[in-house]
Order: sequence, then structure tokens, then C-alpha cells
Amino acid sequence: MRHALYWELMEDEFGAARASSLHTDLALSTLGSVTPREAFDAGYDPREIWAAICDAAGVPHERRLGRDKPNSTPL
Repeated sequence: MRHALYWELMEDEFGAARASSLHTDLALSTLGSVTPREAFDAGYDPREIWAAICDAAGVPHERRLGRDKPNSTPL
């Protein structure tokens, strides 16, 4: 998972403001109580960080791969 996908999933699920707050403030017990930001700095895989956020925030399994987006219509 790339950092860009991580942020897309975060903002889709929580909104931009809350995603930013969770990234810096949420203690992830499954990763030793570090925040997502600290986990990135420590070299954790973004996929592992996203899974830990989903567990901590109660994101349902059906939304962990992102929300369905409508197909774009051709011009």
C-alpha cells in the first residue's frame, strides 16, 4: 500500500479533518501504542497501520478496502 492510498482510505472513511487528527493522535495498541504518524516514522508498512486504525476505530470489514466509487461517465 502506498502512502497516497493510505490517505485516500483515511479521508474516505473519516473525512479530511478527522483523518488528520487520527493520524497524529490515535494510539494504536496493536502496534505498541504508537500513533499512525509515529508508526510511519518507525517504518511500519502502511497496510499494517491502516489495519490497526480500522481495528481501533471499529471500521467494518466491508469498508476496509475503501468505499465504492461510482463509475465515471465517458465524455
